Amino acid sequence: MWGRRLAALLAVPHRPRRRAGHGSPWLPRDGRTVPPAHWHHTAPESLKCAWQLHGDHLELRYANTLMRFDFVWLRDHCRSASCYNTKTNQRSLDTASVDLAIKPKAVRVDETTLFLTWPDGHVTRYGLEWLVKNSYEGQKQQVMHPRILWNAEIYRQAQVPSVDCRSFLETDEGLKEFLQNFLLYGIAFVENVSPTKEDTEILAERVSLIRETIYGRMWYFTSDFSRGDTAYTKLALDRHTDTTYFQEPCGIQVFHCLKHEGTGGRTLLVDGFYAAEQVLRQAPEQFELLSKVPLKHEYVEKVGDCHNHMIGVGPVLNVYPWNNELYLIRYNNYDRAVINTVPYDVVHRWYAAHRTLTAELRRPENELWVKLKPGKALFVDNWRVLHGREAFTGYRQLCGCYLTRDDVLNTARLLGLRA
Repeated sequence: MWGRRLAALLAVPHRPRRRAGHGSPWLPRDGRTVPPAHWHHTAPESLKCAWQLHGDHLELRYANTLMRFDFVWLRDHCRSASCYNTKTNQRSLDTASVDLAIKPKAVRVDETTLFLTWPDGHVTRYGLEWLVKNSYEGQKQQVMHPRILWNAEIYRQAQVPSVDCRSFLETDEGLKEFLQNFLLYGIAFVENVSPTKEDTEILAERVSLIRETIYGRMWYFTSDFSRGDTAYTKLALDRHTDTTYFQEPCGIQVFHCLKHEGTGGRTLLVDGFYAAEQVLRQAPEQFELLSKVPLKHEYVEKVGDCHNHMIGVGPVLNVYPWNNELYLIRYNNYDRAVINTVPYDVVHRWYAAHRTLTAELRRPENELWVKLKPGKALFVDNWRVLHGREAFTGYRQLCGCYLTRDDVLNTARLLGLRA
């Protein structure tokens, strides 16, 4: 039953039903332009702000944005002292106590503020700029996370600097520069790090809490196949993101090569969001399919004392539904499990879409190859940038860890960055 509903959803474009009063006040159904007879303005001759009431919502035009606000939403988000605690930045109002049929008794707008008087006499005030920023219509025009999408040439031309370890550890300026690079490009480097696992751990903890997983807190590996994963060999690794078999894949990955006595072993980095953007431009229906079809990824391990069976479920591309902004790519052909979550006709279209994305990810011009060496630590946004490795010879030691994404973004915001 679920499969049939999904197939129908993917086969027929969704057209939202038009609610009464949600059409443009200037255009009747026959397309003729008519004056907005029921609009109220902040001043008789001013068109800076205008509003009108409908049966269940307020329509507001301000700063070239036409916004619609549900009456319950307007009551629920009141920032008065009795409804919102500004010391804790938490809501005090009990949302369940708001009448779902509530309507304002009076509405007034001046040059900067919307005033709503409710049936019980309570007055709610909203700054017009705040409403633009927090309206659905305003959010659709904004991105949650500003980024610079890149291929190899774009990244090289940007000449993104590495940050010195001492500056990173001891100054807010160094940490902020590092985080700005990381947020924009999804990768960032720290130089002159002591080549030990202990010093790498200190480095990681400067940014975030370390996320302990089935691989431990700080992992340390060579090509000894001590774990049931291809990473613990000398074989080449194709581009992928890690821990796709977690319900929430690890957000950030830290790599530090402590020693390599041999050849090869370069690290491959590919901006998955850049590749996905090309798919969106060339084949938007395939982008949509990759963002809707849920897949299972699985990790089964029975090596020595390590016995694990992990399963994560989610689409390859994960987007915010209100603005279609991509925030996570879950791409790992090694760990993708049997596809049994969608019917056969959707599966074939998914394979075609996956092939289009894979072709973009494998374009040589999208591949950034770097040689990790002792003293140079690499931080990778595992929700965005795919990594791989060429085969190598000799003895190679790497250490690293996963970081909790929320804490990395928290650190960035506390330093004044948009994250």
